Amino acid sequence: MNLPNKITISRIFLIPLFLIIMLVPFDWGEWQIGNETIPIAHLIGALLFIIASTTDWIDGYYARKLNLVTNLGKFLDPLADKLLVSAALIVLVDLELVYGQSWIVIVIISREFAVTGLRLVLAGTGEVVAANMLGKIKTWAQIVAISALLLHNFPFFFISFPFANLALWIALFFTVWSGWDYFAKNKEAFKNSK
Repeated sequence: MNLPNKITISRIFLIPLFLIIMLVPFDWGEWQIGNETIPIAHLIGALLFIIASTTDWIDGYYARKLNLVTNLGKFLDPLADKLLVSAALIVLVDLELVYGQSWIVIVIISREFAVTGLRLVLAGTGEVVAANMLGKIKTWAQIVAISALLLHNFPFFFISFPFANLALWIALFFTVWSGWDYFAKNKEAFKNSK
């Protein structure tokens, strides 16, 4: 297994640690900043999520720089992204940090399953589809939104600007758009599948 794929695998292995920090009721204390109180576990979880998310850029960088792009990497990289993002979104719903917008989480995760299904259909025809630029924008929009929600909209709560909620809506937009784009560009796969 090459270096980029090992980095991708590390992203998957960080997910259980993220879940433990966010969901196991350890008494980490709280951070009081201004009129806001943020649980320390959420800050640590957000930091771990951000670190795990940056491995997406790192593995892609090394795969291209060292000419180590493989079919395994093309499959594992988006899978790792989907696992990390889905886990974080479900945690946000569990902790009630999406402010009554759990339907957005359902749409985002449903899109991820649908595109994964499309990739499997295409893999059956021998075609491995790497993430395109729109898919990468979608992933980074999701990462920004999730990070802002995990941080309880810090530092934007100082100016009463709902950045985290706005970022979630932007992530939803790119999620739907990129999902439609994947299916529109690969509709022949369904016509040709038996």
